[in-house]
Amino acid sequence: MKIGLHGAAAPALFVGMMGCAYAQSNVVLYGIVDDALSYSSRTLNSSTGRDAGHQIAMIDGQAFGSRFGMTGVEDFGGGLKASFKLESGINIANGSIGNSNGNLFGRQAWLQLGGNFGSVTAGLQFCPFVLALIESDARGASDFGSLAPIYVDSVLTTGLFNSNAITYSSPTFAGLQGSVMIALGGEAGNFQAARQYSGSLTYDRNGVFANVAFYSGNAGDASTSAPASSTVAFMGRTIGVGYTFSNLTFRAVFVNFKIAGSFDSRVYGGGVSYAATPALTLDAGAWLTRDGNDTSNHSILVATGVRYLLSKRTMLYTQFGYVSNSGKMDTGLSNDGPLYLPSGEIFGANVGITHSF
Repeated sequence: MKIGLHGAAAPALFVGMMGCAYAQSNVVLYGIVDDALSYSSRTLNSSTGRDAGHQIAMIDGQAFGSRFGMTGVEDFGGGLKASFKLESGINIANGSIGNSNGNLFGRQAWLQLGGNFGSVTAGLQFCPFVLALIESDARGASDFGSLAPIYVDSVLTTGLFNSNAITYSSPTFAGLQGSVMIALGGEAGNFQAARQYSGSLTYDRNGVFANVAFYSGNAGDASTSAPASSTVAFMGRTIGVGYTFSNLTFRAVFVNFKIAGSFDSRVYGGGVSYAATPALTLDAGAWLTRDGNDTSNHSILVATGVRYLLSKRTMLYTQFGYVSNSGKMDTGLSNDGPLYLPSGEIFGANVGITHSF
């Protein structure tokens, strides 16, 4: 199952290009098609845990993750609106469902009522913790070489695609905005199964950025409406800071993934993005991950990328990444493979094209 962390935030760069802006009493079809040729110097044999050799492959979603969806809004007047979104992930390499929790509309499926009071959203959605990580990632949570594969490597899609979820998001006051979410597990006779909580507080004003967020969730049952890969029991905490000056944006972040029966991963990361021209963007980032339970388990991920807009809807990109894993740490280069990598040093690169509609 291929997974694309980008969704709501796949970056403002593309949201503005997709032609999916809300219009009064209107329904819009939108999507992103992302395909790349990818190379990795080493891969992991999941059966033996050993090096399976290098890989050259066509892999979907090395930048944003392919998807299509429908969105719409009805304006009641006085600032009150009802809106919806149905979004499905797809794997361009073979046409299957991907970049989702495995369901047809497994990325997002929600109804929202919004107004001067903020908004209330109910259904399958991204949690505030995940959205905070996307906002504080130096490379915009690219599906290759960013905080995104570290997240998915750690807890799969937990917190990313939240079933049975209700979120309240406040209006923005003087640059401050907050969100809280509860996801109901839905398992009969077991109130706590797959129960998930998340919240965030963000400040973004005059180029200064900061956020804090948390996630707390229980394990679930694959027979419920929340897939098992979306209900790994873990606690997450993050704090991010940043500054934007002209065309230069800096980001730094700390994340803790405390996973039941597994790693207590502490991730320290940061990087920079530079818009050299309206069409050309360069970025780079580095992330150090350490296991609080055993310091011999650690990894370093370094990545850089170049994005070039051929038009408002079509982009060429290339990315380069390096991972060094020690102990039992298996940090990978990409959400869409290779997600897990063996101990030692690994180099990867890709070249791809993305089109939005």
